[in-house]
Amino acid sequence: MSRLRLQRELREEAAALERRRQRELQRQSRIFNARVRTIGVDKDALDAQVKERKIQEAAEKARHEELANEMKQNDKITCMLEERQKNHIRNISKAITEFQKNFQKPETRREFDLSDPQALKKDKPARLSDDDPRCTVSGLQKFMGEDLNYDQRLKFQKEQLREWSLQQQRDWKNALADQKFADDLYDKNRIALDQKAMEQQQKEEENKRAVCAAAKDFNRTQAAEVAERKKLEKYQKMKDDMAEISSLLQGDFLSENPDQAVSSFGSHRVITDRWKGMNQDQLMAIRYSQQQQVLEKLVFQLMCIFCIPRFNNIIDKVCRRKYGLPCIS
Repeated sequence: MSRLRLQRELREEAAALERRRQRELQRQSRIFNARVRTIGVDKDALDAQVKERKIQEAAEKARHEELANEMKQNDKITCMLEERQKNHIRNISKAITEFQKNFQKPETRREFDLSDPQALKKDKPARLSDDDPRCTVSGLQKFMGEDLNYDQRLKFQKEQLREWSLQQQRDWKNALADQKFADDLYDKNRIALDQKAMEQQQKEEENKRAVCAAAKDFNRTQAAEVAERKKLEKYQKMKDDMAEISSLLQGDFLSENPDQAVSSFGSHRVITDRWKGMNQDQLMAIRYSQQQQVLEKLVFQLMCIFCIPRFNNIIDKVCRRKYGLPCIS
């Protein structure tokens, strides 16, 4: 078995080697043969490949479009079938419901009384009236001292409560209406009072504005008068100052007039705050008087030297008292 496998493998290797040898020979014959050898790219082969590729793409595109159209058609058919199935199921359910409603009613069933929801309402009460034959002694449905008119009394009480409630509602509505009328009247009065107050306030504001305008006019007039008076005062003050300056310049004080120092009590007296000094005549008179006094003093001294000795004491006293001369013995 292994020998057959080995022989088969050898034959396969020999066949493969032979195929490679044949391909190599074909390649060499194609390359080394100058007649069939092509240098560069085979354009015809490439064009043929491009053409085949385009044809293949067009066929592929057409096949895809056909598949898409077929899928759309299948989807439409599927939707139509589903809609038809839904309508069929709906119609069947509706028919079943109508059949059950018309021919299979619950009250026609044999055991309906066991599950009737209105069973308690349809059942008779334990006591219909006082003369009910079912009210036996053992039934415990009728006793002494019962309120037999309970239903009527309860109905009357309910009606009475209803009337009272309606009366209270009417009274409440009337009270609300009266309160609303009073509130409306109060609001109207308040609005009227507010309107009057606003008018009064407006009049007061107008009066205030008029008073303020009059005050402004009066103040403006007063300011104009004050400005005019200040202007006149300034002009008068300037005029007085000019007159004073002119008077001072032309007066006796700055001109040093000696006559202004003469007192009204006599020409021998002067006013000290106005006296500007003595004139030349007065100075000459004073100098002359001083010279006379010097001469008199000299004469007196000479007389004292040559006078009688008995008069020495008298002369000495006179000299001491009057002239301050030393005593001559």
